[in-house]
Amino acid sequence: MDELFEKVKKLIAENLEVDESKITMEASFRQDLGADSLETYELVYAIEEELGVRIPDDKATEFETVGDAFNYLKSQLTEK
Repeated sequence: MDELFEKVKKLIAENLEVDESKITMEASFRQDLGADSLETYELVYAIEEELGVRIPDDKATEFETVGDAFNYLKSQLTEK
């Protein structure tokens, strides 16, 4: 898997306190990883800080799965 996904996976594991093996592109933040809205907000903030990417609130609320977040981040980082 690529380096960006590994970084994102590590941030998710640390912030949501879940095992990295549960974090797949298809994993749902709420159903599979048990994140509530506050945890999701804190995760978005941690990702912004770590990767230097701005994630607008309206965009962050669209992230249902790890893949949704990853694909957005990848698109933002390739634009730089």
